[in-house]
Amino acid sequence: MGFHLPVIRKASFATNQSASKVVDVPKGYLAVYVGEKMRRFVIPLTYLCQPSFQDLLSQAEEEFGYDHPMGGLTIPCGEDMFLDITSRLNKC
Repeated sequence: MGFHLPVIRKASFATNQSASKVVDVPKGYLAVYVGEKMRRFVIPLTYLCQPSFQDLLSQAEEEFGYDHPMGGLTIPCGEDMFLDITSRLNKC
């Protein structure tokens, strides 16, 4: 019996919103910010174990260290690349 990973959720991040404000993220998920417009995506925590996603996390660490400008995890890639990677993860 297999299981299906849920699809990522995309949400806009209002620039006037406080970075420290807690935004609703369901249990088992993580909010990340991606692209030039810093779009917010809510992804399953299971993605963190995948090698392709770990590559993105390594890039984030190299570029930002642990000081993320949005107050959350910022992934330094374009939205198209992020959506391509996560769509492949959904098929696993």
